[in-house]
Amino acid sequence: MLSRTADCLYWMARYTERAENTARMLDVAYQTSLMPQPIEFADQSWRKLLNVSLLEDLFEKKYSSYSRENILEFMIFDAENPSSIVSCLNAARVNARIIRGKIPSEVWETQNLTWLNLNEFLPESSSHDPSAFFEWVKYRCHLFRGVVFGTMLTNEALHFMEFGTYLERSDNTARILKAKYIAQQDLNHTQSQSMQSGLFKIDNTSETFNFYHWVSLLRSVSAFEIFRQTYSDQITPERIVDLLVFNKQLPRSLIKCIDQILLLTNHLKNNKSKEIERLIGKLKSELDYSNIEDIYSEGLDEFIQRFLEKINHIADEFSSAYLIPLSS
Repeated sequence: MLSRTADCLYWMARYTERAENTARMLDVAYQTSLMPQPIEFADQSWRKLLNVSLLEDLFEKKYSSYSRENILEFMIFDAENPSSIVSCLNAARVNARIIRGKIPSEVWETQNLTWLNLNEFLPESSSHDPSAFFEWVKYRCHLFRGVVFGTMLTNEALHFMEFGTYLERSDNTARILKAKYIAQQDLNHTQSQSMQSGLFKIDNTSETFNFYHWVSLLRSVSAFEIFRQTYSDQITPERIVDLLVFNKQLPRSLIKCIDQILLLTNHLKNNKSKEIERLIGKLKSELDYSNIEDIYSEGLDEFIQRFLEKINHIADEFSSAYLIPLSS
């Protein structure tokens, strides 16, 4: 397969997955912002979302404040933001159009129709409730993957698309977990300071917010019902981390994504893939032989940051071995 074709297949899948994950993350952030919460926490939560996505610098060039409306504008509509939903859906369609003759017509038509119908479902402005739009984005991305698996041969083309999907998914699951961890740390710090000054007490409202804070994380990765099936009782941060990192049956867990990436690497072996196999095998071994106690002993934030560095290193090596080299 030509590197150009493989590159388009890979990025078409990555951008589709990124659009869905961005919609998930924004939906959870928006729903959480509607809940009663400490003012200091509300002011910081949207900024932390950009920080985890490494988009703060780009945002600050265009906007003067970290308001909910500005961030929704930036993450939904902004064509200059490569991770905005509009940019991702456009990039996915552009890549599909380039290889239109190499993919089933149903795959192209699904991507094309998503783009053509986008304006109909976009919220009128960032001040309007975007929840229905986020649901539509998730639905269209689900539909795309269903059409892909229902029409494509199980060959290299599909493997390149799956590799891009699982790579993007693992990166986003880690970033969502990091964002919620940082937000919880900020909330705990705010509560501690307020209690010391006598301005804040742990009451039913704060406990309810803590509960829905972690529920929102589970919903952002479609894992709330799965959590209930697995643990059946109290929601705790440790159990959520255990589910999202180590549960091999959860489609969006880190270990599930790495297992699939290693399997796909075996299907795509060539004379340049030795280093990729080594990196993925090493990361898989670390996850296979670790547990939740090891993560908290190291520090959750440190563990996630190390995982993100490794998964991005794998992505760079994969691009060098199979795809069009990234411009430096």
